Amino acid sequence: MGASDEGPERTDDGRYIVVDGRRWRATDPGIPEKLRVELVAELMDARRAVRSEGDAARHRVQDAKVALGERGEPWWEEPTGSALRERVAATYRALLRHRPEGTTCPSEAARVVGGEGWRGLSATVRDLAFDLADEGTVRVLQKGEPVERGVRGPVRVGRGPRFPA
Repeated sequence: MGASDEGPERTDDGRYIVVDGRRWRATDPGIPEKLRVELVAELMDARRAVRSEGDAARHRVQDAKVALGERGEPWWEEPTGSALRERVAATYRALLRHRPEGTTCPSEAARVVGGEGWRGLSATVRDLAFDLADEGTVRVLQKGEPVERGVRGPVRVGRGPRFPA
């Protein structure tokens, strides 16, 4: 495959892009466009932060790249439990950094990680949000108020007291 107007050259299987003769893992094509754009914007902000802040900001690049599927377990393979947890957690952190005053819905993390099969991950992604809340990384909210595991109805995920900014 050659380079086109739609981006860099890709390998025939579409799993890698080729830049200056080097292969790099491509972004997961199952990520909905709106969320992909947000994650790429966070990645670019993180890269600028590395230039100005140095190593202290590298975790932001890592989170954005894991959320995009460019690092971590390959997006084309069935994720293991730990890899799924890592990618969901990175997705929450990257989206919350991109929305500093906002929140994200667990379904957005499920859509990033699960593509078209995201509904099957809904309960897992919601449980992972509560696990991260137990660590203080995020807060799980309903109508703007923190809630406990087991709450029924829609929830949102916001930054917690130990959120890695």
